[in-house]
Parts: sequence; C-alpha cells; structure tokens
Amino acid sequence: MLGNHSSATEFYLLGFPGSRELHHILFAIFFFFYSVTLMGNTVIIVIVCVDRRLQSPMYFFLGHLSALEILVTTIIVPVMLWGLLLPGMQTISLAACVIQLFLYLAVGTTEFALLGAMAVDRYVAVCNPLRYDIIMNSRTCIWVVIMSWVFGFLFQIWPVYATFQLTFCKSNVVNNFFCDRGQLLKLSCNNTLFIEFILFLMAVFVLFGSLIPTIISYSYIISTILKIPSASGRRKAFSTCASHFTCVVIGYGSCLFLYVKPKQTQAADYNRVVSLMVSVVTPFLNPFIFTLRNDKVIEALRDGAKHWCQLFRN
Repeated sequence: MLGNHSSATEFYLLGFPGSRELHHILFAIFFFFYSVTLMGNTVIIVIVCVDRRLQSPMYFFLGHLSALEILVTTIIVPVMLWGLLLPGMQTISLAACVIQLFLYLAVGTTEFALLGAMAVDRYVAVCNPLRYDIIMNSRTCIWVVIMSWVFGFLFQIWPVYATFQLTFCKSNVVNNFFCDRGQLLKLSCNNTLFIEFILFLMAVFVLFGSLIPTIISYSYIISTILKIPSASGRRKAFSTCASHFTCVVIGYGSCLFLYVKPKQTQAADYNRVVSLMVSVVTPFLNPFIFTLRNDKVIEALRDGAKHWCQLFRN
C-alpha cells in the first residue's frame, strides 16, 4: 500500500483469518474471557485491600499483579474485539500504535519484575519464617513495587523508540490483531538485524533477570520443604507457593517463545497464537490460579459473598 522511500502514518491490522461467522464466534469467546478477567482480577484487588487476613506482602504483590493483568489485557483485547466486528481490516494511527506497543511491553516487563520479587518473598516465607516480618516489611514491599513499575516503563522506552525510527516502506498492513513488534519489523525497508539482536539481548535480560532469582528461590524452597518431616507440613508449605509457581510456568513459558529468539520477525500465525496466550489466556487464568489453591482467599471470598447477601436481604 505504500510507495518506495515512504513511511506509514497509519497501519492496518489484519487480525484473524476466516469468515464473518468465525469472527463473531471469536468475538463472543474473547469477550467472555475479557469480562471474566476484569471481574476476577478486580475482585482480587478489592478483597486484598479490604480484608485484614490478606494484609501481608504476598497478597500486596498479588493485588499489583492483578492490576497488571487487567492493564495488559485491556491494552490489547478491546482493540482486538473491535477489529473482529469490522468488515475489513482495522485502521490504527501511528501514535496509537506507538502507545499500544509501549504500554504492552512496559506492563509485561513490570509483571516479570514483580514475579521475580514474589519468588524471593516466597523464599523468605518458607526458608526464613522467623525473620519474614523483618525482611519483608511494608517499606520494603512498597519500594519493590515502585521499582518494578519504574523499571518496566523506563526499560521499554528505547526499544519502542528504535522500532518507530525505522522507515516502513514495504507495506502498512500488520499481520496480527495488535501492533506486534515482530510484524512491524517485517514492514521496514531498513536493515533490522542489529536492532533485532539488541531487542533479543534486552528480552533475555528481562526474562532471565527475573527467572534466575525465581529458579534459585524455588531450589531453596523445594530443598527446605523436602526436609519437613510430616506430609501435612510439606503440603502446607508448598501450598503457599503453588499458585505463584503455576503463574510463573505459564507466564514465562509463553513469553520465552514469543520474545527470546534471535529473529524477532517470526511467522505471523506463531506470533498470533502466543500473543493470545500472553494477553488473553494468562490474565484469564490467574484469578483462578490464585484463588482455587489459596484457603485464605477462598475464605475472604466466602465471607464477602455472605456479607453482600445479608445486605441485599436487608
């Protein structure tokens, strides 16, 4: 759609292949996922804020993780849903594309930093329980959260800036349902090998920088749990980490496939599937992961439901 030596001022999102009927089915499915994601994560944030039983570092971090899940899915899904309703390709301005890509990457980076901090928190809780309140005091937790957010947003400024300094002269049709960086690089007529290599190194730094302390923490956690003599004690100790560990496996697994690869311009269908995992499926699953295996959260939800039922009866 573009002539030679010109750059795009807007992009067309190709979205999902298939018929209009398929698009309507996908709209219904993704709208359901998005609605449950918003409700589930909002409920977690509310009960963490109001229930005194959940006033601990673990749930403080969980509240921020739920806020990040709401953000990451809201950055992508409403645009995707609107595109499924349109008869043709969806138009997105250059400015909107820049903002969407930056927020998506920044929130994702913040989430990984927070997951690493949560792993260290679980290590202190299991391996140093007597010093837990001293080490993970409120001031430490607040600073950890602030630094995670600041790091995530500052770290992604240069990658997004460098991406949009390229000249997009091959086309302005992005073969995805959002402004995917890999597909944007495909549209550039510049030599992108160097920037792809730098982006690969930065992705490795973010993912493995938070994954390494997670692996080390869980190595010590598992070693400590195995030394507990009673089966019930081992089960109770592991239950405090099971939700976070499950979230780590899903989150890191999908993003390792999406971003930690030397060639960022991966096949469009591959990127589309993994992007759905990151922006739709994982935020949808997290409320269930952190509630179904957590007795305190279940008790708080049950008491909250009873309280609301009494209010309605009165």
